[in-house]
Amino acid sequence: MPRVKKIPQRICVGCQQTKGKRELIRIVRTPELEVVIDPTGKRSGRGAYLCRDPRCLEAALAGKHLQRALRVELPGEIIEDLKKLFQVK
Repeated sequence: MPRVKKIPQRICVGCQQTKGKRELIRIVRTPELEVVIDPTGKRSGRGAYLCRDPRCLEAALAGKHLQRALRVELPGEIIEDLKKLFQVK
């Protein structure tokens, strides 16, 4: 009998829904305290996940959920990069 591979589940910091890790975008605070977007999902550091929905990004930024999850203040350029990625105006 073949083994069933488990799909890792993560929670979106914007909408608080549990989804598959591959469906979400990972934002990482590296050990050097730099905040980056991690497209591979494998970079070392503290991570937070967001759905690909622009409303989740808005909710995470407005409620400061993303800053709290990463335990660091977000730089302005990361916020702009996220808005470009999500195509938020």
